Amino acid sequence: MRKRLHFFSLFFTLFLVQALVAQVSFKTKVSKNRLGLNERLRVSFEMNEDGDNFNPPSFEGFTVVGGPNQSVSNSWVNGVRSYSKSYTYFLNPNRKGKLTIGQASIEIKGEVYKTTPVSVQVTEAVNNPNSPQARANAIVDDNLHLVAEVSKSNPYLNEAISVQYKLYFSSEISVYNVNEVEMPKYTDFWSHQIPIEKLEIQRGEYKGQPYNYVTWRKTVLYPQKSGTLVLAPLTLNVSVDVPTNRRDFFGNRVYQKTPKIVTAGKRTIKVRPLPLAGRPADFDGAVGQFDLNVRFNKTELKSSESFQATVKVSGRGNLKLFSLPTFNAPSSLEVYEPEHKERVKTNLLGMQGSIEDTYTVVPQYQGNYPIPSIGFSFFDPVKEEYVRLRSNETLIDVYEGPVAATPTKKQNTPQIKSPVTSEATFDFIKLETELVPIETTPLYGSKRFWLWILSPLVLFVLTLLVLRKIENTTVDPVTRKQKLAARLAKKYLSSAKKVLGDKALFYDALERALHNYLKAKLSIETTDFSKDRIARLLEEKKASKENISAFISVLEKCEAARYAPSTAVRMQEDFDQALTVITALDREI
Repeated sequence: MRKRLHFFSLFFTLFLVQALVAQVSFKTKVSKNRLGLNERLRVSFEMNEDGDNFNPPSFEGFTVVGGPNQSVSNSWVNGVRSYSKSYTYFLNPNRKGKLTIGQASIEIKGEVYKTTPVSVQVTEAVNNPNSPQARANAIVDDNLHLVAEVSKSNPYLNEAISVQYKLYFSSEISVYNVNEVEMPKYTDFWSHQIPIEKLEIQRGEYKGQPYNYVTWRKTVLYPQKSGTLVLAPLTLNVSVDVPTNRRDFFGNRVYQKTPKIVTAGKRTIKVRPLPLAGRPADFDGAVGQFDLNVRFNKTELKSSESFQATVKVSGRGNLKLFSLPTFNAPSSLEVYEPEHKERVKTNLLGMQGSIEDTYTVVPQYQGNYPIPSIGFSFFDPVKEEYVRLRSNETLIDVYEGPVAATPTKKQNTPQIKSPVTSEATFDFIKLETELVPIETTPLYGSKRFWLWILSPLVLFVLTLLVLRKIENTTVDPVTRKQKLAARLAKKYLSSAKKVLGDKALFYDALERALHNYLKAKLSIETTDFSKDRIARLLEEKKASKENISAFISVLEKCEAARYAPSTAVRMQEDFDQALTVITALDREI
């Protein structure tokens, strides 16, 4: 009996231990409970099970200067799994007194868990400049700088300028895990961000001293209004390794990890208006250096044929921000709407390439048709003057076909003569007929029978093929691009799921899926790709602000993941977020 009681007590103890081990833990940890007004507080939200939909508190009374930094630990010891995950923030207090860090929440296995609020006491600023943290902050301030380099601060209206954001750091510190906190906004500018495939450390100078630097962002801007315009700053959250005065067991210097918020500051651009003196009447806002080319694929043709007239402007300047001159033709030539093509590339010097309109023209009558010359005007910011180009007049010769109706003289009325008949006039009529019997054959089973049976079926199949051919050839090019982009979005989203764990392939496929989804839903090209424009177009499509913010967040994570370490758990979270936001946007737009 005693052995049986001992067995049940042991079983109950093991069950209780297992229940305690399986219990979900989600709590808040702070680096200190009492700190000075000029000190920094580290707050970590730790859990022992993986969760979704993490919501941090508002951090009222604090300024977030770093984070969230996510860390995951997953290990097996003697067959027992040990898992931990944390979100870490770095805070600066804004006032003295008792400040409370509110509740954070997360969803684990369908249940929502919340932390217990934690209070800290903030005192007067600590007068301890020799403290390790104060010394580390001073070293970072002296050796880390974010600079916005603007190619020209007083451009003309619609003249291209470039902005390069460079992160300078000395050889005394090490920089890693860079994230954008605040992206620059280019109000009253047409903007195009030049993608940077790989960050490269280069040597340069900052205020006359040798520095390493990384070009974080490149953007081309075209001012759309004159006057004083302001470029909003770019703000980065940078993790820095700072050397200390301590050394390890082997004599190597010990480094201290310090988060730092750096900003490039606002930049002011003074945009000059285009001069009024000498402005041509047909000026349409083109600024740059351009050439005009008007060509015809043929100048001699029949009236049943057609010819193409192409108006092309090429060079360097704001090619996407003005309209091409209109093609004019005589009224006897039927002119159809033009097909517009753009072959434009954008680099730090601005847009360069060509744009063209191709018109299809059909003559109605034969004759000679003079095509008047076409004029095109633009402002050259280098010469600071207007330039006007004009094409040559062209003669189109239509040598066959109907002649245009012209007034004719009234003809005399002809004399009416009586017809002359003879006896042989009706000899071709036979008065006696010879009937020949017709051989009859049964219809069923004959060639005519099968021809009548199969002809409707063959005709139906041919009609379907012709209708499908017409539908494929008349589909709107924009619709075709949207369907292709939708297929590509599904393809790359599926590809991203297959390569979970490979950071480079995963985020490349995920970003391609997001790009093609935008092409399908918003009808925009990659060259027009900017987060501000995406947000504006999604708002026009009646998408909610939450889904727009989530979509922009996934894009930013894809960009940042190229240069920061990432785990398989993080990749799965980013994939789930992308799938969720795409599904939500589909329901809305």
